[in-house]
Amino acid sequence: MAELVREALLDLGLRVQWQQVEDGRANVLGIREGAGGGPSLMFNGHMDTSYSGREPWLAHVPGFQPQAFVEDGRLYGLGISNMKGALACYVEALRALDDAGVRLRGDLMIAAVAGEIEKTQYGDAQGAEYRGYAAGSRHLVAHGGVADMCILGEPTESKIVLGHFGSLWLRISTTGPFVHTAFSEGKLPENAIVRMRDVLEAVLEWIPTWEGDPENAYRGARPIVNVGALQGGFGWRVSRTPPRADLFLDVRVPPTKPMATARGQVLDLVRGLAARFPEHGVEGEVYVTAPGAEIADDHPLVGALDAAHAEVFGATPERDVTRWFSDASVLTRYGIATVNYGTSSGLLDTLKGENLAIDGLVKTADVYARAAMKVCGVA
Repeated sequence: MAELVREALLDLGLRVQWQQVEDGRANVLGIREGAGGGPSLMFNGHMDTSYSGREPWLAHVPGFQPQAFVEDGRLYGLGISNMKGALACYVEALRALDDAGVRLRGDLMIAAVAGEIEKTQYGDAQGAEYRGYAAGSRHLVAHGGVADMCILGEPTESKIVLGHFGSLWLRISTTGPFVHTAFSEGKLPENAIVRMRDVLEAVLEWIPTWEGDPENAYRGARPIVNVGALQGGFGWRVSRTPPRADLFLDVRVPPTKPMATARGQVLDLVRGLAARFPEHGVEGEVYVTAPGAEIADDHPLVGALDAAHAEVFGATPERDVTRWFSDASVLTRYGIATVNYGTSSGLLDTLKGENLAIDGLVKTADVYARAAMKVCGVA
């Protein structure tokens, strides 16, 4: 994918940087140099996909396969909405500027990055496939890939996302004796999985307190806690009782709350569970802290997108707050004001898979080109 993007950016006449993040994984940064005297703007998009299409529950869905097809004015294929459609829009926006003979004052960049998808290494899940949560953009900004402002074309339904929540992942564990089934008579209450039932019920009592706390709300949006995974025992050896059971939570945190504060609060939950169930061996750890991001409604980049969207669509775009993560988390911490604005998601068609309207892609590319002119200035 990175090699394909590099060729496309070279064809545009951009100065291209190849950033080898790790073996088999790279970022590609293309720079359209300006005449000088204007702010720089980056278009940022991730090349990794949420799925491979080989998953048993997706293998039969054509729109989740890495082969494109067009039907009724929509383009289908793996990753088209999240967010390869935006990468294509970036390329066509720059091509449109070239075709129109527009010279900008500020530099205009396309950054195609690896490792954005919300996942992380844990347990036996090790290797590049599991390194996400802005792994590529962290490398990008540490190796020269910085700009004054950035547009992220995540699927926002053509709304301007002024902020998104961050993610905190928490493991809570219980323990129990490890014995053969033949010697487990009378020990069922000590079973780590059975003990986890008490902990899970207590966690389900706690979730509404987190989601209902005004301190955890952002611009009218409430946070969400997902009970994401439960592990315990050995499926290949159920003749033994499980020595440990693990419960995994995804706790969404508003961008206004420091991650250190959120970490302390969820670990207070763990300490409370340990005190409530002293025989259960309760302990826990936080293993993902990916902060949210926000941008002011009156920022010049938002104003440029407002004007460009109105010119193309005939109306000012709506505002939104989302609970998903994006690379804005890292970019904003490098002082790069970042806004998420992209095409419709197209993810609702569970029978056909990922798709986007071709007309929407064309209009979005138009918006990007116009916004770049407004931000960078025309020489």
